[in-house]
Amino acid sequence: MKRLVLGIGLLLALLVTTSALASVTKIGPNDFPPGTLVIGFDGLDDGTDVNGLVVSGVQFNYSLGDQVIIDGGPGITNNINPPNVVSNGDPTGMMKLSLPGPETRFGYGYAIATTGFVADATTIALYNGNVFVGSLSYDGDSDPDYTGGFAGIQSTLPFDTAYISFNTDTAGAWAFDNVMIYNDVPEPGTLLLMGSGVVGLAGVLRRRFSA
Repeated sequence: MKRLVLGIGLLLALLVTTSALASVTKIGPNDFPPGTLVIGFDGLDDGTDVNGLVVSGVQFNYSLGDQVIIDGGPGITNNINPPNVVSNGDPTGMMKLSLPGPETRFGYGYAIATTGFVADATTIALYNGNVFVGSLSYDGDSDPDYTGGFAGIQSTLPFDTAYISFNTDTAGAWAFDNVMIYNDVPEPGTLLLMGSGVVGLAGVLRRRFSA
């Protein structure tokens, strides 16, 4: 009986703690389940300053200041449907997305102002507070005209901040759209309910085995 209770306790501990060994993997738009937050920037006027903009609880900040706007460029691609975010000045900066809470999946459609294959066309770096979680880079190709694609990432550790940057060695501008955010980790209330159920089960088993 003690072993059974100990095993249940270990299971509960695994449910409410996170492994220190995180890994990140590439995912596509179809890997985001129902309930995913999708930000398409609909209803925002062309020319809206994106630096400091908050949409659906996500705050967007650009490291070079007021250099990104809402616009219709480069037009409709396989992963962008205007209105969308477009660089409007120096494109070498980094975009910071402060997310509404701990998340485990993140992605966006993107395009850069060139054509054909580009290695490491965009990069995602994830943080939880000041703690680095992981980073991945994504090759781009004609999508169908401008170089682009979808950059998606899934982490075994939750994160609350995403930094995105673009390969500007061969391109003078970039755009992104359809930001997707999802959290696989149960909410604290759900964990408490699960914990209560496990504790209750342990009590029932204790009474049964001691009868």
